Amino acid sequence: MLNSGSSSIKYRVFDSAERVLASGIVERIGEAGHVPDHHAALDRILPALPPGIEACGHRVVHGGDQFTAPVVVDDTVLAALRDLIPLAPLHNPGAVAGIEAARARFPDLPHVAAFDTAFHHSLPAAARTYAISADVAARYGIRRYGFHGISVASVVRATAALLDRPVTSLNLIVLHLGNGASATAVRGGQSVETSMGFTPLEGLVMGTRSGDLDPSLTLYLQRVAGLPPSDVDDLLQHHSGLAGLCGDNDVRSVLKLRDQGDPLATLALDVYCHRIRKYVGAYHAVLGRLDGIVFTAGVGEHSPEVRAESLAGLSSWGILVDPDLNAAGADVISPPTGQVAVCVVPTDEERAIAEVVRETLR
Repeated sequence: MLNSGSSSIKYRVFDSAERVLASGIVERIGEAGHVPDHHAALDRILPALPPGIEACGHRVVHGGDQFTAPVVVDDTVLAALRDLIPLAPLHNPGAVAGIEAARARFPDLPHVAAFDTAFHHSLPAAARTYAISADVAARYGIRRYGFHGISVASVVRATAALLDRPVTSLNLIVLHLGNGASATAVRGGQSVETSMGFTPLEGLVMGTRSGDLDPSLTLYLQRVAGLPPSDVDDLLQHHSGLAGLCGDNDVRSVLKLRDQGDPLATLALDVYCHRIRKYVGAYHAVLGRLDGIVFTAGVGEHSPEVRAESLAGLSSWGILVDPDLNAAGADVISPPTGQVAVCVVPTDEERAIAEVVRETLR
């Protein structure tokens, strides 16, 4: 399995029993003094791979409207992926480069692309449609696409197993909290609302990304501050979120600063958790009945403070967090008296993609 970004390639090799045979990462692709491109990066990876590779899976962030399920990559598919680069200029170029390099090194293997957007293709029209000119939206493919779908889909299945209930019977809110962060409302195994939208910038506060804001703010910064569009984009993508609020995008560091009395870190955590709590309330309303809230990804799995503070004040809705279970990192951190199961479920996108590859080729 290859997870190719703009400046890195992560890899992991599984056998038929889902045991990991090899894994690693090549970073700083394209930087002076390091590997020049994805082809050279893959050449570094090849000696670490065991013999007998039978297929290669690839994570692709954006599949647009065209790719709503995993697909075996051929020349036509690869050309279509190149055409989608304008929808995800930060993510898809690396994925395309990784696929091109892998197909060159393994021309006789099947290559399967799995898409972060595919899980959210089930969004109902009211959830996926932006209230702009219908003609403009149709002409330029503007809609809510949603992201983190590979992770969310696997976490939903794991949560159903944890609660010993069929996926089809569960209404869940999945909080994927990492450097990128999203919330997804899942009814019966299908995405019905999600916080990331046309791009992964919308929604929750993230490590370096702003999440929700008034779109006129971007025009104001161009008109009044004189910032070109590229600088505004860089500000919202790389210098906002926690980093913009307090100078650090790592939640662990922000928590330490807050504990030391840093007012900016205190505000940053308050904004971060307030935004999560707001989405939980909104998605509870979308779902009607809520069976579980699931924390996953780096922050969601490892920060009891964020879990507790994000759900604080929701006891009247039957949403409770047991302090001892939460501190211990239990699988279920809600007490027996809670009406909503609050769960901590690890995500494993690489393993999920390996499963997708097997299912697609089967």
